[in-house]
Amino acid sequence: MAKIGLVLGSGAARGLAHIGIIKALKEKNIPVDMIAGSSMGALVGACYAREGEIANLEEIILKIDWKQLTRLADPNLALLFKGLIHGKKVKELLRTLIGDIEFKDLKIPLAVVATDVNTGEEIVIKEGSVIEAVRASISIPAIFMPVKFKGRFLIDGGIVNPVPVGVVKALGATFIIACNAICKLQKRKFYASIKKQKPRAPMAKNQIKNVALSVLNNKINKLLKDNKDKIQNFQRLANGFKEKIYKGRQRIDPNTPSIFNTIIQAICTMEYEIAKSKIKEADVVITPDTGYIGALEFYRGSEAISEGYKAAKKAVSKNKMPLRG
Repeated sequence: MAKIGLVLGSGAARGLAHIGIIKALKEKNIPVDMIAGSSMGALVGACYAREGEIANLEEIILKIDWKQLTRLADPNLALLFKGLIHGKKVKELLRTLIGDIEFKDLKIPLAVVATDVNTGEEIVIKEGSVIEAVRASISIPAIFMPVKFKGRFLIDGGIVNPVPVGVVKALGATFIIACNAICKLQKRKFYASIKKQKPRAPMAKNQIKNVALSVLNNKINKLLKDNKDKIQNFQRLANGFKEKIYKGRQRIDPNTPSIFNTIIQAICTMEYEIAKSKIKEADVVITPDTGYIGALEFYRGSEAISEGYKAAKKAVSKNKMPLRG
């Protein structure tokens, strides 16, 4: 009997497509025996591995106020050169999404990939706190402060292994489904003219009141209230810089990409090239058409989920998949 391994790659906001992919696989009764995730794939994978369900995460992604969430970047100027987001608030949000759980308590075995920032080594985490592992794996360089983990400082797993096929193979998988949401950046311009078309994501069959969503929204509101003064001070400083940049003697084109977009796009370019070689070992590769979604456009979760769902349905119809039960 085949042991099916699911690989969920990086991709920032595009990685939300993994939610749609998992939904399609579940609808077709394709079982998942183990998961390996990197960056956003680690987050989605952890949520799925906990109970073997994805509907709650989908509802949260579709209903959360992303504008509020982005304001929770830790505005601590004293630590700015360590990374804009320092992690305490992120861990609180991850605890709400995933739960305070250890790897041994997950329903589906999971391996999370991170990168040692000092040595460049791939670090595979399979034990201990799931929150700590995911927090490390999603730590985009310069945006998130590195996570100290067992004497190492860890950052985004996608830096070394954006689609960790080899990791799930090492767990014992004999049939591997790899989900690659990393797209060619050139596609972004082509889709710019039609980005207003927003396909609806397939909704969960049984919609119930989501307690996790309510808790998460309450937590966001509390964090915003507790950090109101810090956020306002940071915003005033940022506005002062913008005033000088755009209205000073040496004006800068307002369309110049921000430092965050520049970093993300550079990382995506690198990860795309690495991913091409990694996915060759997979039995089935699912590549959702998410090139028109910006790497930081998390508010377009509905579109990303829909694209993942469509891509998975297509892959299932074209490939012979192991079924069970």
